[in-house]
Amino acid sequence: MVSKAATLFRVLAVAEALSWVALLAGMFVKYVLGIGEGGVPVVGMVHGIVFLAYVVVTLGVFRVLGWNVKTLMLALVAAVPPLFTWFFEVWALRSGKLDGPQTSQRAGVALYASVREGAAA
Repeated sequence: MVSKAATLFRVLAVAEALSWVALLAGMFVKYVLGIGEGGVPVVGMVHGIVFLAYVVVTLGVFRVLGWNVKTLMLALVAAVPPLFTWFFEVWALRSGKLDGPQTSQRAGVALYASVREGAAA
C-alpha cells in the first residue's frame, strides 16, 4: 500500500510541476508574444485539474506515508510556486518521507540505504 501511495504522489507531483511549466509557456505566448490564446484555456484547465488531484492525493496519502503536519503543509504549499512540487518530491524521496512508517528492508529508499551500508562494511 505504501509504495502505491508514494508512486501516485510522485506521479502527480511531477505532473503538477510540468503542467505549471506548460501554463507559463502558454501565458508567455499569449501575453508577451501576443500570438493568439497560446493554449492558455486548455492548459489552464489541465493544470487546474492536476493541481486539485495533487491536493486531494496529498491529503489522502499523508497518513499512509507517516507524514507529520509540517510535512503535509510543506507538500501543500509546494503546489503554489512553479516546479516546487517536483523539488518537494525529490526532497521527500531522498529524506525517506516516501517510505512510510512500516518500511521493511526490502522496499523503498531503505533498500538503497541498506545496499550502501552493506557495501561499505
